Amino acid sequence: MPRVQSISSRVRDFTGGLDAFDVEARTVRALIRELDARFPGLGELVEENMAIAIDGEIFQDALGASLGEASEIVLIPKISGG
Repeated sequence: MPRVQSISSRVRDFTGGLDAFDVEARTVRALIRELDARFPGLGELVEENMAIAIDGEIFQDALGASLGEASEIVLIPKISGG
């Protein structure tokens, strides 16, 4: 089962303090839907404000990416600047 980890306190606000948990999703799009179902509002936060690392590779736009049975997903706050 894919495992999600976060380094963001904003994510922990949605998850009741959890910083790691397993998901059933097999794509990032399904992951976002699952996050919203389990932790209302989290999927939207991730989609709009997070980069996603899958098995060590960071994606800025990962919606089409696949997740493997043992994938490690890390939610990383996007850095804004100018």
